[in-house]
Amino acid sequence: MHAHEMISTHPHVRGNTNDALIRCIEECYDCAQTCTSCADACLGEEMVQHMVQCIRTCLDCADVCAATGAIATRRSGSNEALIASMLATCEEACRLCAEECERHADRMEHCRICGEACRRCEAACQEARETFRGQMQ
Repeated sequence: MHAHEMISTHPHVRGNTNDALIRCIEECYDCAQTCTSCADACLGEEMVQHMVQCIRTCLDCADVCAATGAIATRRSGSNEALIASMLATCEEACRLCAEECERHADRMEHCRICGEACRRCEAACQEARETFRGQMQ
């Protein structure tokens, strides 16, 4: 991804980047793609009716992650309160999705992979939120 490269060149950032937030942006987009793919794979399972909650949770998580990544990427102006709120929401969505996928991980490899991606994104959101005590870039 080019998140670091792009954000560091933004006129309001002037090279002073929040690397935890940039890592979080990248994890958000990765998680969104992984959750979308997992939901689609769940739809292909023979017992799809047993996967409804997993599909719903994955799609919700994918949407939250994509929105969080987009909002956190914008560096013009300032909206730290909204970014912090989105990070907290994304952290929760990832936790819930990871828990749901982990229930199926022993039988479905796509759920195992998705659960791991969600845990990485959850941790990245938490780490990024902790940087808000300092300067936000």
